[in-house]
Amino acid sequence: MYQDALNPLPKTMNLKGSLFPFDKPKIMGIINLSPDSFYENETKKEDDELLKKVESFLKNGADIIDLGGSTTKPKATLPKLEEELKRVTLPLQKIRKAFPNLIISIDTVRSEVASKCLELGADMINDVSGGFHSEKMLDVVGSYRCPYILTHNINEGINNAVLSKSKNTIVELIRFFSKKITELQEKGIHDIIIDPGFGFSKNQNQNFEIVKNFDLLHILNVPILVGVSRKSIIYKTLEIDPKTSLNGTSAMHAFLLAKNASIFRVHDVHEMNEVKKLWELSFC
Repeated sequence: MYQDALNPLPKTMNLKGSLFPFDKPKIMGIINLSPDSFYENETKKEDDELLKKVESFLKNGADIIDLGGSTTKPKATLPKLEEELKRVTLPLQKIRKAFPNLIISIDTVRSEVASKCLELGADMINDVSGGFHSEKMLDVVGSYRCPYILTHNINEGINNAVLSKSKNTIVELIRFFSKKITELQEKGIHDIIIDPGFGFSKNQNQNFEIVKNFDLLHILNVPILVGVSRKSIIYKTLEIDPKTSLNGTSAMHAFLLAKNASIFRVHDVHEMNEVKKLWELSFC
């Protein structure tokens, strides 16, 4: 079990009336439904192949599945709203029917996509824009009383602008999250997960500053999601490519497990579960 000196009680969230605890790290498996994702995508998979991948994720230890129909890799542009809805809604319905108890997160910055997916049975919203992209996003989340993943970002910075080098990265993150959490609570949103946003509006030095000072984020007393799987913080640093970055990804996951991250958003569920098992037997 996680031990947090600042906040000894385990973090929890309300998921459709049931209490979901973060006494142990959770694994979120990535299902990319965008054809231009930086690593891999499921756009060409037949329905049964997609469902088999979800089933494999669950068998290998995934607690949550994250569906996304729009890539947010650097310099990418968002698809048209109709296209993003088309990419996400039908797979969501098929997955929900096949796995009625599965926790499904929707990776989107658009309130329209969030609203439609929550209507179709999604459980939470993962908004990498930091709440900046859509003015109505928080109203939608508040109306459904669903968990909201709040990613650190800067305005107009989904995948291009960068945080000023003169700023203290971890201080900026804590300032941002403190302000935003208050805004969310005023909207009736109390089940909040924060994501420091590795790769979003940050250079490589700033990304590693977050890793070094990750413990300080626990002062906010909310679950913390990390998304470093096969990202440039790993493959550019090691001078490889995303396809050969699994070893580096596992190492980074081990570092962040030691710093009590709550959720790991990953492409490789089986390998992440191995890291988690070995960590639990060694330190819990």
